[in-house]
Amino acid sequence: MAEFTMELNDEQKEVRDWLHGFAADVIRPAAAEWDEREETPWPIIQEAAKVGIYSLDFYAQQYFDPTGLGIPMAMEELFWGDAGIALSIVGTGLAAVGVLANGTEEQIGTWIPQMYGDANDVKVAAFCSSEPDAGSDVASMRTRAVYDEAKDEWVINGTKTWATNGGIANVHVVVASVDPELGSKGHASFIIPPNTPGLAQGQKFKKHGIRASHTAEVILDNVRVPGSCLLGGKEKLDERLARAREKAKKGGERVKNAAMATFEASRPAVGAMAVGTARAAYEVALDYARTREQFGRPIIDNQGVAFQLADMRTRIDAARLLVWRASWMAINGKPFTAAEGSMSKLFASETAKKVTAQAIQILGGNGYTREYPVERMHRDAAIYTIFEGTSEIQRLVISRTISGMPIR
Repeated sequence: MAEFTMELNDEQKEVRDWLHGFAADVIRPAAAEWDEREETPWPIIQEAAKVGIYSLDFYAQQYFDPTGLGIPMAMEELFWGDAGIALSIVGTGLAAVGVLANGTEEQIGTWIPQMYGDANDVKVAAFCSSEPDAGSDVASMRTRAVYDEAKDEWVINGTKTWATNGGIANVHVVVASVDPELGSKGHASFIIPPNTPGLAQGQKFKKHGIRASHTAEVILDNVRVPGSCLLGGKEKLDERLARAREKAKKGGERVKNAAMATFEASRPAVGAMAVGTARAAYEVALDYARTREQFGRPIIDNQGVAFQLADMRTRIDAARLLVWRASWMAINGKPFTAAEGSMSKLFASETAKKVTAQAIQILGGNGYTREYPVERMHRDAAIYTIFEGTSEIQRLVISRTISGMPIR
């Protein structure tokens, strides 16, 4: 087990600096253009693939870093460049984590490489959980998967929404209910292979922020997939459902479902994304405050500005520490006894919203225009308190964990 440290080692620093250079030289100069276009930045993803950032090998190296700091370090640097483009680069990772968290070794080896493609033919993947009537309320999921024993196939019907890369993905990972009576305990995850009949893109959303990232509905109309596409396999699913039914009769402990396992694994990474956006806005505001003069002196000479910057930096550093702690705990098998993963995501996402708003205030009228990037950063930051569990859901998870009570 790696000891917890606040200091990156030499190899991690080298990777951090490499990522920062890519973010500064490739991502940031293209940010405004792709935000306006509201399109997937395929050329940028391809550039990331060419240098090895958009690849299974790179994410595996960061994911299995024994300190746990590989992924949060990478997320912070890329999202420092631009949240929309960075999400297009890393969005495949959520589907990959879904397979890593729930799949067999054979499924991991088969499907994750197909999610990325290669530098000459990049692919993306999508994780599909939310529905029009079931976002935070995962127990209300209506997408159904029914097993056709005669053909050893699963038949899936339903509509997913808010899916990053939904409809344009090479591989979709879809969460569906296999036993509605068990609520969220009756969910399972399925791989939908490329070009599977019955899967189609629905509405593509025009968003407030992260506009370079493709977000859409996914329609599943009698989609048939082989039994081997059930993540973890049917034997493991049957055992889990049997335990859930038995515990439901006894009123026993809750059983985790596949979607929640994926979200728990990814929440510190989302916190790191928020830290990157907050840090970017803070740095713009700090540079502006040092050079912008009013009444014959730089505005940073005024306590009203300087104290805001002090608060911004303090919150960013505190958010990073919470993210690093949760990431270290996760890789070393430490249980989240106080919902530390949710804590990191909650505080970091709220920090991103607050810091980007303060950056606009420091820049004044300039901050409200698209001539300066803090306006875009503020729009982007709004998503962090919404996706992969709203701030309210994070507080619910934390309060339930620390109290042991079924708080509603």
